[in-house]
Amino acid sequence: MNLIIVESPAKAKTIKNFLGKGYEVIASKGHIRDLPKSRFGITVDEETHHLIPKYSVAKENAPTVKEIKEKAKKADTIYIATDEDREGEAIGWHIAHAIKKDPEELPRIVFHEITKTAIKNALKNSRKIDMDMVNAQQARRILDRVVGYKLSPLLAKKIQKGLSGGRVQSSTLKLVVDREREIQAFIPQEFWSIDTQFKTNIEANLITHKGEKISKMSITNKEQAHAIEKSVKADSFIISKIETKERKSSTPPPFMTSTLQQTASSRLGFTPKKTMMIAQTLYEGVKTPDGTSGVITYMRTDSLNLAKEAVGAVRGIIENRYGKKYLPKNPKVYTKKAKGAQEAHEAIRPTMLQFTPEVAQSFLKPDEIKLYRLIYERFMACQMEDARFEQQSIIFTGEENEYRASGRKLIFDGFYAVTGAEDKDKLLPTLKEGEKAELQSVKPEQHFTEPPSRYSEASLIKKLEAEGVGRPSTYAPTIATLSQRTYVSIEKKQIIPTEMAFTVTKILEEHFANIVDINFTAEMEEKLDEVSDGKVDWQKLLYDFYVPFMKQIEEGNEKIVSLKTAKPLGRTCPKCGENELLLRSGRFGHFIACSGFPKCKYTEPCDDEGNPVEKKETTADEKCDKCGGDMVVKNGRNGEFLACSNYPDCKNTKSINVEEKVSEIPCPDCGGKISLKNSRRGPFWGCENYPDCKFISKFEPSKYKCSEKGCGGTLALRTYRNKEVYECIKCKTRTPRDEIENNS
Repeated sequence: MNLIIVESPAKAKTIKNFLGKGYEVIASKGHIRDLPKSRFGITVDEETHHLIPKYSVAKENAPTVKEIKEKAKKADTIYIATDEDREGEAIGWHIAHAIKKDPEELPRIVFHEITKTAIKNALKNSRKIDMDMVNAQQARRILDRVVGYKLSPLLAKKIQKGLSGGRVQSSTLKLVVDREREIQAFIPQEFWSIDTQFKTNIEANLITHKGEKISKMSITNKEQAHAIEKSVKADSFIISKIETKERKSSTPPPFMTSTLQQTASSRLGFTPKKTMMIAQTLYEGVKTPDGTSGVITYMRTDSLNLAKEAVGAVRGIIENRYGKKYLPKNPKVYTKKAKGAQEAHEAIRPTMLQFTPEVAQSFLKPDEIKLYRLIYERFMACQMEDARFEQQSIIFTGEENEYRASGRKLIFDGFYAVTGAEDKDKLLPTLKEGEKAELQSVKPEQHFTEPPSRYSEASLIKKLEAEGVGRPSTYAPTIATLSQRTYVSIEKKQIIPTEMAFTVTKILEEHFANIVDINFTAEMEEKLDEVSDGKVDWQKLLYDFYVPFMKQIEEGNEKIVSLKTAKPLGRTCPKCGENELLLRSGRFGHFIACSGFPKCKYTEPCDDEGNPVEKKETTADEKCDKCGGDMVVKNGRNGEFLACSNYPDCKNTKSINVEEKVSEIPCPDCGGKISLKNSRRGPFWGCENYPDCKFISKFEPSKYKCSEKGCGGTLALRTYRNKEVYECIKCKTRTPRDEIENNS
């Protein structure tokens, strides 16, 4: 009997289906041996300058190790079949040590897809465990343990309990914080456009005025804009040039980990974590018409390589399904890799082209089929002809002004036949050079430059990849950790740093500049690559980092002034009755919150010293119709309302009937008048043009507009945590009142 050891039970089950009775397949369920959870687990030998890890088998892994040992004793040959990357190589090495076998003697088999052919080929071509790859993984694990175990307690001591710092995590957080700093420091610049249409509804852009080129930012004020408007209206135009050129839209490369995560985020709304979980399932095995099989290649890869056999097969399908004109003369080869790419895998592609998305629909779950279709269609598209467009350009020339109108027309869809065309045709009418061109409308429009947008999960992954920070397997867990540690919140796909993120990043910048430096982190990744290639001694790499880092830790303990933002108040939370209340600070000032957050989300307003702010209650000229008590005015999420003063014994509430009031601000949707009205849920602001216009708001709209990119909604003044803030009616973003009014 032969024993094959893999990582996951699903993978084991799939491989078992391909092999006969002479094989037993068992899963280690990931790492069965690792650094201990409860202690540092690394000894520093000052004589040899070595950092010696002390690995152990966790209690929960003991039964798995016992089972593998028992099966190994009966096996004629034991194959290590973990993933072909550093992590997989190290898992195999740890398995060998855990079952008391010499790693050098166990045959190592690798495959990029879990199919019958791939497994049988792997068994015929075994190799030894690659110790350079193992040592690169050990170096990464020890580096992360050193930073995590030494930096996290310091942050907890100086700032707040429960904080953590990590090698990749901290530099990623700095990227997010730096972007937020750019947004906060951004000063909008005024500019104007001269929106012009010529007859037959041709939209055109002004390109020169009185011989000077006009760019986006050329017209900077109202006076300049109106002077140009006057000049344009007085001008007479002819069509001086009509130009037609052919342009290509190149085929997209096949997916690698980062681009799959980015595309799944933008097209499907999947988080990176969700994308990788689904991809793992598709790789390890799902039901197909031919039984359980892996339907995509390995999903943690930064390679764009494609197997010749797979390319040959897909070219045959393209020709049969779409015709020869969609098939390039030669196969397309993609060689561009991410910065520091080092894994020798293929790109992500389907393993069985006959398992089309149409066939897969009957076998896969809804989210699985969405991701599989994305992968399948991208692989087809990457081997098809480019799409071709006809680019049209018309120049309108006057005595003082010149305009350009542009259009495009799809003349050959190429790979769009699979993926669909994202760009719509913009056709221009048929005109002749020398013709007169009459103006239809000229309208100056005021604009303001916008700050850079916050990172989304997709754009942050793209940035990490471009900078060489982390590797395919680290992108999703890094972002998840930042969210779990409440360093960031993710709202409407935007990553927003919390106040704590600014505090931690500032301290790290001042005392651990290298840890948050993108270049330092990327250079460390390159050194790990060199360890993997056998060019750098992993122990020297570790010791060269460890000594200066520990000196930084010592200095940090002495020099960093405690900045704990959570002050215990000695009171128990009235909601959960278990945890202590803390004084915290946030963007809107100080507030009191339960230390049991996020399980308990109790908060109350307070002053800067942590003293609770008395809620002002006005007694109304009305009695409770249930118990006869006084009714008082309270402020809730829907505005003011009446409540019985005998609460909680009496929970009677009532809306306040308000006198109709007309706002000075016009309706943001249609420009009509808006007024304060009554409803059973309390007062609200509504448009007089209802039902044609259905604008409503809990709070009175103001003259200010939301600065969030792509929003532009109207802001309304309201009270939040006892502070006055402007809240966007559209996207609900809140901003302190002073911040809005001072910047206007």
